[in-house]
Amino acid sequence: MYNPFSLKGKTILVTGASSGIGKITAIECSKLGANIIITGRNAERLQETFEMLEGANNQMIIADLSCDHSLDSLVEKCPILNGLVNNAGSTIMLPTQFISREKLMEVLEINTIAPILLTQKLIKRKKIQKNSSVVITDSISGVKVASPGNVLYSTSKSAIWGFVKNAALDLAGKQIRVNAVCPGMIETNILDNSMISNEEMSEDIKKYPLKRYGKPEEVAYAIIYLLSDASSFTTGASIVIDGGFTLT
Repeated sequence: MYNPFSLKGKTILVTGASSGIGKITAIECSKLGANIIITGRNAERLQETFEMLEGANNQMIIADLSCDHSLDSLVEKCPILNGLVNNAGSTIMLPTQFISREKLMEVLEINTIAPILLTQKLIKRKKIQKNSSVVITDSISGVKVASPGNVLYSTSKSAIWGFVKNAALDLAGKQIRVNAVCPGMIETNILDNSMISNEEMSEDIKKYPLKRYGKPEEVAYAIIYLLSDASSFTTGASIVIDGGFTLT
């Protein structure tokens, strides 16, 4: 059956695969025929994702992307890739006047530095093949909007958008595409430890024309498009997935 979005025969690494967008992306990619390598820090939750993957040629690698040794070990263990999904992310809600170097680096290490260095190391070790795709989970907070207390997350995602555009140019000669997805609010656990109350979330949902937050699957499908041959002429692009939020 003809399917331009098929991932059959492709080997894809997904970071942050123990929950949320990363978990669903890994599962959905496996359903479309990809061989999946998943990585994350939480072994128990990563194992749960691994058991939900389809196919027999999948791999699980425990790694802390904020640690250079762990990052190098992940690259060493990776097979040759056709796709890379830099999805791992974290957030800390703080007003500008309460920023500290420690909190700033905590967010930048995962959201910005880790995906840049992972991509660089995989390229340098020739672990990403020609005609491959790198996808980074960015955010509308990085390219479109600002909100009170979101300065650390927004800064980290703005920086990664700069990387996507420039890496797309640098790697075009190798026929390696680099793109981003930019979700609005998605129903994941990233805000479980935030200062946002349920009442504030209820008010925030009203700002979305579709009157709801997105689902991880809805981001995963956009990532799949960028991983597939259907997007073979797309690089340096960002796909906004926000239920119309940035239209208002």
